[in-house]
Amino acid sequence: MQKKSMRFSLLIVFALTSYFWWNSYHPAYAMHIMEGFLPLGWALFWWAVTLPFIIIGLRSIENRLKENPELKMLLGLSGAFVFVLSALKIPSITGSSSHPTGVGLGAIMFGPTAMSVLGTIVLLFQSLLLAHGGLTTLGANAFSMAVVGPLLAFVIFKVGRKMKLPFSLSVFLAAMLGDLGTYVVTSFQLALAFPAEVGGFISSFIKFASIYGVTQIPLAISEGILTVIVMNFIQKYNMAELKQLITVKEAS
Repeated sequence: MQKKSMRFSLLIVFALTSYFWWNSYHPAYAMHIMEGFLPLGWALFWWAVTLPFIIIGLRSIENRLKENPELKMLLGLSGAFVFVLSALKIPSITGSSSHPTGVGLGAIMFGPTAMSVLGTIVLLFQSLLLAHGGLTTLGANAFSMAVVGPLLAFVIFKVGRKMKLPFSLSVFLAAMLGDLGTYVVTSFQLALAFPAEVGGFISSFIKFASIYGVTQIPLAISEGILTVIVMNFIQKYNMAELKQLITVKEAS
């Protein structure tokens, strides 16, 4: 029964993400922040900022799977969800593009530090296999999508549950705002690296954030809806596994 339900949940993810891909695909030369786009100093800086979160996340995953090895399937599903959604691209700012992130699902179930690892692995594979992003910009991309996005989604979900919001609404807001938070940080990163001649950092940030907002807001809403659908299905058919996850157990 468990294998059958997991296959069906994967089928839902595939079907819905295929729909979004079919309706949103356009040719683009870059995804995330592309290889070589950031100055070397900023590329190294974001690597240094991101590495501690990856190390903490590795320990978190190791401890969680030692206690409950049966959670490997849900962890793998969370990683696959991130990979598929973040591979959908819409051209946006030169040197980057807009796409869903998919990190909200795993952040709610496993916490933000675990998603720092899964998100970074996804970004690494996409840079090597799909030419999306790059190795020099991996630290910057990972910080925005795999560190800040999951952390924001996790906090919003917890706040929503404390405010007694419905479970689905808490999931929706977490996934949607976690997605948007990623692009606020990306705008921040690009503005730091490329301040405008007139207006400096503030002018650049406003420009980048406003351009991203046109493409990202509808994507974030779509991601929130999809995350609710998948989470409700997992909650229905894999409650035994979800009860072992602290974040979901507290929210149930």
